[in-house]
Amino acid sequence: MEPRRRDQDADGLNLTRSGSGRAIVLGPYQRRPPARGPGARNAPNERAPEARLEEAVGLARAIDLDVVQSGIVPINQIRPATYMGTGKVDEIAGLVKSLEAGIVICDSALSPVQQRNLEKAWGAKVLDRTGLILEIFGRRAHTKEGALQVELAHLTYQRSRLVKSWTHLERQRGGFGFLGGPGESQLEIDRRLIGERIQRIETELEKVKNRRKLHRDSRARVPYPIAALVGYTNAGKSTLFNRMTSASVLQADMLFATLDPTLRAVALPGGMKIILSDTVGFISDLPTMLVAAFRATLEEVIEADVILHVRDMSHEDTQAQSHDVEQVLTALGIDPNEEQRLIEVWNKIDRLDADGRARLKNLAERRPEGQRPVLVSALSGQGTDELVQAIQARLALHRVVLDLVVDPSDGAGMSWLHRHTEVIEKSLGEDGKMAMKVRVDPTRTEAVKAKFPMH
Repeated sequence: MEPRRRDQDADGLNLTRSGSGRAIVLGPYQRRPPARGPGARNAPNERAPEARLEEAVGLARAIDLDVVQSGIVPINQIRPATYMGTGKVDEIAGLVKSLEAGIVICDSALSPVQQRNLEKAWGAKVLDRTGLILEIFGRRAHTKEGALQVELAHLTYQRSRLVKSWTHLERQRGGFGFLGGPGESQLEIDRRLIGERIQRIETELEKVKNRRKLHRDSRARVPYPIAALVGYTNAGKSTLFNRMTSASVLQADMLFATLDPTLRAVALPGGMKIILSDTVGFISDLPTMLVAAFRATLEEVIEADVILHVRDMSHEDTQAQSHDVEQVLTALGIDPNEEQRLIEVWNKIDRLDADGRARLKNLAERRPEGQRPVLVSALSGQGTDELVQAIQARLALHRVVLDLVVDPSDGAGMSWLHRHTEVIEKSLGEDGKMAMKVRVDPTRTEAVKAKFPMH
């Protein structure tokens, strides 16, 4: 499968840790038995090897690597020493030498021993999928908070790979005389330094967590409901965020184009204001240390009143991507099937032809009303009005409707209601009093009743 088109001039040498930005991307995937029976197909949540490799190539290009070769390496059994068989290792070693590649990316999870052995065999830097994603996150985190979270994840990953993974440690000798083992003393020093740094970062992130809680508490006093955008990386979340908020968050056709979370206030047509949150994109096999490190950021999703699951419906693996996002949501303690809270947003319908859009519309209309997705094009704006209406309807499920009586001369009181509630309708009665129907958050119901008489 050919990778998606991109600007070839964007490729460049931008690696300081390896001698060359020329990279080979490998997909060492285990062979799976074909589905049996008439008309049998693989599970919809299972990716084709070609699609998995294409994503890995996209990840490599996201850090400006010049991918000179990519290919699938079918394996029957994972080898403890080198992950793949010795024949394949030797074949790839020749390829690395002939293409003068400085880095080889394996789209799999390599153990420290496997990574070390492959680096020796190939004479090049080897990155597994976790290391590659950490590298991307390290490049894209621009805020202090994002940098701390990435560093924590990277140190956690690095600490597990100290033993037999760093060549410079072999030049150190521990103990007295010549009896100490190679690298023993330096390993202990590095472990201690990494452990101390991890503790400092966790302390800083705890402060970030408390600061975010204060911000959420202050918003709760207003209160503004929160709608959080989640989805697979490159699903179009930032483009949709910009469309709905008139913001200028970086949007690009690349994996993990944006990393740091962004929040903006949005005024809905009914007068209600919400906070829209754009979060980091998810991906298959997202490293667990990244989920843990970004938990302070992802708490915006956990606390959200409405979660907008943005899907790229033009992607052939959209079903598998949706499954991956649901797995991350479940890991965060969020039920992906919670109808009153989650809205599926089927994005990029502009990339489909008329028949494709009609097919999606039919699929959407067959779903129960509470699970019906909204079809949009974040690029053109098509369907965004319907999405706003869906957000309003979903928020209304959590709010209480009150009929109030307000003196028309009480301008301050009516202004307070417009700021703290959603005014549905108002009319002047024969008695000269203003009848107002408002929708209010349950936590503020008693405060509104105490301030204004009921109709």
